[in-house]
Amino acid sequence: MTVQVLFFGATADTIGQRRVDFELPPNSIASQIFEQLVAEYPSLAKHRLHYSVNQQYATGNETLTDGDEIAIFAAVSGG
Repeated sequence: MTVQVLFFGATADTIGQRRVDFELPPNSIASQIFEQLVAEYPSLAKHRLHYSVNQQYATGNETLTDGDEIAIFAAVSGG
């Protein structure tokens, strides 16, 4: 199955792309794509990352299906 991964802000700057498509085995869970992304792009580990699946914050336990959209973004804070 193929999922679309979108990168925002510092994560897009870090990997130099705003979107990549990933091939995953059926019945993968969200935390697996997260681990695979950090393995492929180790510089992402420098950030405190959050992610969403289909525009909903993800815990990592979500089962992914073909065509899902995963968004990766760095935690931000401000005053």
